[in-house]
This record gives sequence, C-alpha cells and structure tokens, in this order.
Amino acid sequence: MDLRQLRYFATLAETLNFHRAAERLHISQPPLTVAIRRLEEELGTRLFDRESRGVRLTDAGRAALPAARATLEQAALFRSIAQQGQQGERGLISVGFVGSAINAALPRILPAFRARYPEVDLRLEEMTSVSICAALAARQLDVGLVRLPLMDPGDFEVAVIERDRLVVALPANHALAGDHELALADLAGEPLVLHGAVSVLRSMVLLACRQAGFTPRIAQEATQVQTILSLVQSGLGIALVPSAMAGTVPEGVRLMPLTDPIHVEMGVAARRDAGGLARNFVATACAAGDT
Repeated sequence: MDLRQLRYFATLAETLNFHRAAERLHISQPPLTVAIRRLEEELGTRLFDRESRGVRLTDAGRAALPAARATLEQAALFRSIAQQGQQGERGLISVGFVGSAINAALPRILPAFRARYPEVDLRLEEMTSVSICAALAARQLDVGLVRLPLMDPGDFEVAVIERDRLVVALPANHALAGDHELALADLAGEPLVLHGAVSVLRSMVLLACRQAGFTPRIAQEATQVQTILSLVQSGLGIALVPSAMAGTVPEGVRLMPLTDPIHVEMGVAARRDAGGLARNFVATACAAGDT
C-alpha cells in the first residue's frame, strides 16, 4: 500500500466513477482500475461494488475513507514541513553571541527574524568570539554574532553588522571624569578591568595601550562586558568598553570618548556550507544592521 493507491481510492470514493476519477487524477482509466483492484487484494476486502453506471462504497470502503483522507493530509503536511525546513522557514537554529550583542544587535535582529520566520525556534547562547568560532566549526552552532577581526577565521562567511568604538568607563567620581574626552595615554598607571578570556576586545585593548606607550596595570579580569562595568562601578578600576553599552551603564559609571578612538566591529558568521536556517538568519542580521 502506498500514498498513490490511497489517493486513487479517495478520488474514486468522491466521484464514484472510474472515468471521472481518472480525469481528475490526470491518468487513463486502466491504471486506476488496476491500482484499486490491487489495493483491494492487499487488504483482502472489496472497497467498492461495481455497478453499471459506476461504483459505490462498500461498508469497508466507507469505514476506511476517513483514515485514507487523514493519511493523505498528514503526508501533505509532512511534505510542506520538509520543504519549509529545506528553505529555512521551520526548525531550530542555534545562535552564539558575544555579551555586547545584547545591547543593540540582538534587539534589532531577533524581532525581525521572529516576525519573518515564526515557525523557527531559537536557541541562544552567550559565548566569546573564540568559543563561537570553535562551536561553529564543530557544528554545535549554526550562526554566531562575533567581534571582528576573528582570530581564527576558519571556513566561515562573515558580514559586518555593527561598527562601534571603545570608550572609557570609569567611576563618576574619578579624577579623570571631569574632562570631556580622554587620550589613551591618560590611562597609563590606572588600574584596568580587562576581559579575562581570550577575546578580540582584550587583544585590541592591550595592543592600543602598547601603541600609546604603556603597558596597562590589570587590576581585575572578567568575561562579560556587563560584569566589567559592575566592577568599574565598585571602584576596582577603569575599563574600555564598546559605546553601545551606553544604554546599560550602571549608576555611578560614566562613559567618556577617546581622542584617539579605537574602532571595533561586530559581525555575523556562519559556515560556508550553512543551510537555509543559518542563511536566513544571516540575511536578517545584515538587513537589520547599523552599518
């Protein structure tokens, strides 16, 4: 028994005439007659009584018809879902993101993606850019929001979705907080709260300090930018953070621009062989970007 036989059976049950059923199915009558006879032989019972002007359903045929229709509807649903999955319109997508994406990138991207692809479930995980790249390579993630440039670009396609700059975060009562802007060299000797994990921002801050002529005095380390700001709030040091964090700066912390700005970028990364889900997320992220 196969779906073709069930479709033939349901169509004949609706028309009660082999000729009209064959026309509706766009086949000739003999294959339809053979298919129905073989179905009846397989079931061991007649589904139709043949009459001079057509056919009529037997008790077995009437009983089986609802199940046949339900099976055909489920098969059509299965086909539709599979096609939606292939096109990236249904399924589960795993997205890794760096902490600073919470402030601007994710609030832009997620509503747009959910509105366009309501049948897609999202699994979000906060990670460092290095961890995201490793998870992408291991196929544990489908797509990632990462800080650029990537330390290990791997076999990924990357698009810039956000351009920003680093600013100085310091306690509002700090001696340097009275100025309008700061030179990076002004931070020499100040205790610095730095990203503890291997990260793009950590590398950029250390390189910028060296280029400004000093080696920073690292007082504390933390993985997430929000934690770094909380440590600054506690008076444990100053920090360099993306200006996009301005909306979530805790009370008692001031953000100040640098005279020699350090530009940073955020990108969306996916494997080159990514499927429809990841491609759709990347397209949505690019369309919602602020670049």
